[in-house]
Amino acid sequence: MWTVLKFDKKNLELLKSDLKKYLGKDLKIYIPKLRVQKFKNNKLINKEFNLLGDYMFCFHKELQFKNRINSLRFTRGLKYFLEGFKESQKDIENFISKCKESESAEGYVSRDFFDLSFNKKYKFSSGPFVDKIFQIIDLQRNRIKILVGSVKTTIKRKDLLFTPL
Repeated sequence: MWTVLKFDKKNLELLKSDLKKYLGKDLKIYIPKLRVQKFKNNKLINKEFNLLGDYMFCFHKELQFKNRINSLRFTRGLKYFLEGFKESQKDIENFISKCKESESAEGYVSRDFFDLSFNKKYKFSSGPFVDKIFQIIDLQRNRIKILVGSVKTTIKRKDLLFTPL
């Protein structure tokens, strides 16, 4: 059964090793990651972010039992188990499969993961418009018509990196 944990970022490796020690080798841990590339001082810098901040998914057959979860509550690096994971198994599985489908070869979630929609604000992470906020006017197959301030322009979908606000 999949569970959602909130962890302490400083003690993530301790948490992983302790969970493997207590639950065994059948434990699966999934933390979706996003890589953002930015230009700073004419250099391309790669930054890695956890898509869910300090939450992660764990799968083990024993995690469906309340007493097993209670025995793991004071594991080093664990803040708490998120409640309601039993009722949300389908949603958790769908989210994890969507993340894994859009992962690149390096294991990072690609920009295809985000559903682009009209009238939402996005921020450029690369290109000549770095850190500029824009709005989507029209979506086409390979191009996006955007509004940056009061300027309308068209960009190629795969040329520039941007993230939702």
